[in-house]
Amino acid sequence: PEGGGPDVPAGVLGQGSHAGSRCHMIAGMQFGIILTTGDARQCAEMAAEAEAAGWDAVFTYEVLAIGADDHDRYDPWITLTAMAMTTSRIRLGAMVFAPSRRRPWKLAREAITLDCLSGGRLVLPVGMGTLDDAGFANVGEPVDARVRGELLTETLEILDGLSSGKSFSYAGDHYRFGPMTFRPRPVQRPRVPIWVVGAWPHVKSMRRAARWDGVVVQGADAAGNPSNAPANLSEIVGWLQAERLRSGLDGAFDVVVGGVTPFGSADADAAAAAVLAPLAAAGATWWAEGDWSDVSLGALRARIAAGPPRVRSGDAGDAGAASDAGGGAG
Repeated sequence: PEGGGPDVPAGVLGQGSHAGSRCHMIAGMQFGIILTTGDARQCAEMAAEAEAAGWDAVFTYEVLAIGADDHDRYDPWITLTAMAMTTSRIRLGAMVFAPSRRRPWKLAREAITLDCLSGGRLVLPVGMGTLDDAGFANVGEPVDARVRGELLTETLEILDGLSSGKSFSYAGDHYRFGPMTFRPRPVQRPRVPIWVVGAWPHVKSMRRAARWDGVVVQGADAAGNPSNAPANLSEIVGWLQAERLRSGLDGAFDVVVGGVTPFGSADADAAAAAVLAPLAAAGATWWAEGDWSDVSLGALRARIAAGPPRVRSGDAGDAGAASDAGGGAG
């Protein structure tokens, strides 16, 4: 998990205005699926399959090498390019990019190019990266959390500036350059949406996420285990809303949670509602489906083909009632 620095003080925690307002509106959530395996050609095929099955987004991931790593790995940007060529509607991204080991101006050019190629469908979920990836310490990249956080912050500021289509220069602690202009601009305005990992309850991580277009939530479940669908999501959303209000930010903001939902059984819809309804009520806008326990192509393709969770209004109501009574996943 990401983080570092002081935690959010209990006295400034708030309740989000989303809380309790969407327990009957799970259909309003958007659903993406993470491609946990496959080469670039296979991922391009699966992206088309995901689009046909009704998913709203399809994500690859960024890893260079982990441990002995007998699992095949592929570059996310080339993979996403292939995926863009086989789809026309679905959003594209990676869970998550690690910009601190990239040159920001090169990253900006790649992101702008892919957004243009895809017709404005790229999203950039970003974080500091996982240190069990040998693409950090093993090759001399910074591993200190403070430094990686500073690099990430400066990189996002540079991405924003270079997406303007105007002359832009930068003078930070890590990156400095004179005026230059990037054309074309991305299709999306003012730029490609940026979702930043927010590691609750670390203040620096959460404030960085609040500044941009969405948060990829890292927290803990009811048992205290790391989770991308934390039990106290409404508290997290409330804090983010208060922080954005304090900073004068009032635009749309996505709250991205994720995990695994059941499928293929008679009670799958109701079981999915038990997971999703409390999260939707707490303010989640995206669910990223990702099963890392079985990374076989067969299992992944079966989950893609089943489509996103199809939660009936009755299922959502039952799950919402269970949540209000102290049950459910939220």
